[in-house]
Amino acid sequence: MKLNLLSCDAQRPDKRAIANCIAEISSNMNGLLSNELTDILLEGDSVDIEIEDKNSGSALRALRKLSIDYEIIE
Repeated sequence: MKLNLLSCDAQRPDKRAIANCIAEISSNMNGLLSNELTDILLEGDSVDIEIEDKNSGSALRALRKLSIDYEIIE
């Protein structure tokens, strides 16, 4: 499943928690890339990631918990 991470609406976004979440839920992503994508997201640009379908429910919950808005692409 592909997701487009649109923005983070948290008043004080936890950069480390967001990067860890992206690294955990994304397929084939390392910590360095997740840190770069987190920076891009927090600057206001959208980010595309791919997650495994079997983990989609927990991944979407984790994103909502971090106040990250997303849209499902596929």
